[in-house]
Parts: sequence; structure tokens; C-alpha cells
Amino acid sequence: MPTPVLQSLPPKQAPWLEIDATCQRLSVWKGSELVAVYPVSTGLAGTGQHEGSGQTPLGWHYVRAAIGDGEPVGSVFRGRRPTGERFSAELAAAYPQRDWILTRILWLCGLEPGHNRGGDVDSQRRYIYLHGTPPDQPIGEPASHGCIRLRDEALLAVFAVARPGTPVWIHAG
Repeated sequence: MPTPVLQSLPPKQAPWLEIDATCQRLSVWKGSELVAVYPVSTGLAGTGQHEGSGQTPLGWHYVRAAIGDGEPVGSVFRGRRPTGERFSAELAAAYPQRDWILTRILWLCGLEPGHNRGGDVDSQRRYIYLHGTPPDQPIGEPASHGCIRLRDEALLAVFAVARPGTPVWIHAG
């Protein structure tokens, strides 16, 4: 799928994602048809654009890369690569400070120069992802370091639809 153009968003026929940071909800759309809704967890520090803020960036993005296809559920990723580990309570106890990135990664790239693309507001360079989270972590309330966390089942469903090039609109109500 090609990189979307801001003037043609949201798409009239193709899939796109809407993430409402106020409601902590991800909606999957196909054109104007609502296909599915999933709870998420966005940044504990709220929403915002700047690198190092721990905030979830707002505005139009697109899926730059879909990572982890074929990996087992619960696969652990570091630096966007599977470590060969599968998440478990024992692994969590051994690494209590780790920010767990599990199962799949949808890496976002901003579409709005100066807002979420380029300089110190670049979502891709901030490594903003949609990714899986451990079952004991909260969903439906802000808790991440800026990424959008989903339960594995929801992430797998979104991953099946949101291929590279899929538009993603993140807003706060």
C-alpha cells in the first residue's frame, strides 16, 4: 500500500485506524464503516509530540512497518527484533524494569511535517508503535511510555488488517 496523502484522509474505501486517547479506544474502519473497537493504553504522560516526553503523539500517521508476522503469541521484542523469549511471569520477575513489547509491532510514521514528522517531533524516530502488552498491565487507561498497547488478541486482529501504508489517526477526543 502506498504512503497516504493527508488530503485524502480518511480513505473512502480502504482500512484505517482511529485511536482516541481520551477514551482509550482503537477503532478499525473500512471507509466510513466501523469494523471493530478495542481498548488500548496510551501514554501515562498524556498526549504530545516531543521526543523524550513519554507522550502519545497526535495527528495523522501511517503504518510504516508491520513486524513479527509468524512469531508466537507472547514473543518478546527488543530493538524491533524477536529475542527468542516468550513472555512469562518468571521472565517478568527477572526483568522488572523492562517495557515489554510483545507479539507484534506496527511502527508508526507521522504524516504532518512539524507536528509528528521531522525534527524533535518525529513519531517514527520516537519509535512509536502499536504493540502487545503483558496480561497484568492495564488496558483502558493511560500507562505506556508513549506507544499504544493492546491485548494480544486485539493486536493480532488489528495486525491482520493494518498492513504497511494503513492510515492511523490519533486524537484526544
